[in-house]
Amino acid sequence: MVLKSYAKINLSLSINRKLSNGLHEIQSIYCLVDLYDLITIKKNKKEFIDNISFTGTHSKHISKLNNSVSKSLNLLRKKGLITDYYYVRINKKIPVFAGFGGGSSNAVRVINYLTKNKIDKIFLNKICNELGSDLRLFYHSRGFLKDLKTIKKINKSYKLYFLLAYPSIKCSTKEVYSKVKKYTKKQDYLNKNFKKKDDFINYLKNCKNDLQSIVEKKYPKIKNLLKDISDRKGCYFSRMTGSGSACYGLFLNEDSSKAALKKLRKRYPKFLISLAKTI
Repeated sequence: MVLKSYAKINLSLSINRKLSNGLHEIQSIYCLVDLYDLITIKKNKKEFIDNISFTGTHSKHISKLNNSVSKSLNLLRKKGLITDYYYVRINKKIPVFAGFGGGSSNAVRVINYLTKNKIDKIFLNKICNELGSDLRLFYHSRGFLKDLKTIKKINKSYKLYFLLAYPSIKCSTKEVYSKVKKYTKKQDYLNKNFKKKDDFINYLKNCKNDLQSIVEKKYPKIKNLLKDISDRKGCYFSRMTGSGSACYGLFLNEDSSKAALKKLRKRYPKFLISLAKTI
């Protein structure tokens, strides 16, 4: 079986407070896009071990023994949801250490496949406690992360067009969050009633990623990249996703994003620059 494991983009990201356990309470409007890893999975009938390997451009820095998929398989067996062992091959098309959530997406895709999408809320909470709270994001193609344990599904399905730019800088999530000094007051996105796509985009334009200024300060090239993206014709705004270093621009349509792609690839030949749209 071959599975598609999609990347996420944070359309907004606000840091509300630091919790007693050291984590930060955050809110985010997010969507999944058609940038994906390919996961091939089948039972290992010869050995009582999982055999997990990674291929592709972004596979270099992933541990074969300690990764999100191996942890997921071990957890599922521990909870008695599976008994078999598996061969898993992951073709990494999603950049790692970038803010796209590729590892969490891989874990969720494997968990859902092996449990036939029958994970209840109680078990999902246990998974997130052990593997990371951002796994919740990948259970909806678009949503509002109200807090670390609550996601409100966004039912409006607007087609959004993005230019993605990854400058191959490995941002440490732990380090970036450690430098957060100011906090944003919580809001309830669901009080907003957007009748048109333009209303939704205008709302997003007034949002931000609270981590972006921290990353820009350490890596000025990211600040310059974001400005270059926003200066392209048809770009509503540019922003960093997650704790970086991947950046994106939200564009008027596919044609305008393609035109920007050509210019930015010439300007930044060593960066990974591609197009994406909501799934």
